Amino acid sequence: MKRTIISINEELCDGCGACTNGCPEGALQLIDGKARLVGDLLCDGLGACIATCPRGAINIEEREAEPYNEALVMRRNIIPKGEKTIQAHLEHLYHHGEEGYLSTALDVLAEEGIPIPQGFAQDFAALNATAEKPEQRFQATGGMRLKPLAAAPSVHGTAAAEQPSALTHWPIQLHLINPRAPHFARSNLLLAADCTAFSLGNFHSQWLTGKTLVIGCPKLDDGIERYIEKLTLLIDEAKVDTITVLRMHVPCCGGLVMIAQEARNQAKRNVPIKAVTVNEAGTILQEEWL
Repeated sequence: MKRTIISINEELCDGCGACTNGCPEGALQLIDGKARLVGDLLCDGLGACIATCPRGAINIEEREAEPYNEALVMRRNIIPKGEKTIQAHLEHLYHHGEEGYLSTALDVLAEEGIPIPQGFAQDFAALNATAEKPEQRFQATGGMRLKPLAAAPSVHGTAAAEQPSALTHWPIQLHLINPRAPHFARSNLLLAADCTAFSLGNFHSQWLTGKTLVIGCPKLDDGIERYIEKLTLLIDEAKVDTITVLRMHVPCCGGLVMIAQEARNQAKRNVPIKAVTVNEAGTILQEEWL
């Protein structure tokens, strides 16, 4: 079958092994000093490992591959590592909207007589309490359905629907921008993951106002090394004052923070970097200066 799966650029890979720790499914191993995908069956293609690679050597591609086997991964690599790994794996599947995989994982836990980790069980209770229909509720033995996000109140026909854009320049995609463009000089830079503007209702008024903007996706975009080069130029030549990295809560989005930090490491100037993590409902989960 044709599906998304990770690919590794061996020229960029330096064999540090960080990605093997970032793949609880056990799909990656270090062999002959390089990270290798050791089995299509073990790779879910969701890209949690991308954020762990300091060299930008891991990407997602679509190709012919064996179907991912969630039950095999649970029994071989997740359950033996204990409760914390089980919880992290369930959250990983949930946050990527992988209803089928998550249902299988819960079924395996039930078959093995292993309780759902307490932290994830609390999410069950909260979601079941707010589910409007029975079919939207989690079932502890699997067979769950993901609860859709609650729609925001309509503002059609009101002044709120006509909030002005705070965007001051174009283009904004990191591959397309010119770091030497005058609008970047001495600005406060917002480096935003592609999905954040769709999650945050106040993206323009709260996050973009007074800042210049570049966007990217560390999971789907190619040329991560080029991203680092451009951010380095923005630090050294445009002399941006600060960089705010606005990322989603999924693990692969952490690659955007890594890119900003690596650019700062390569730059001659030091610049403050603030990382802000948001979830799909627009809730700010964490803000920290790095």
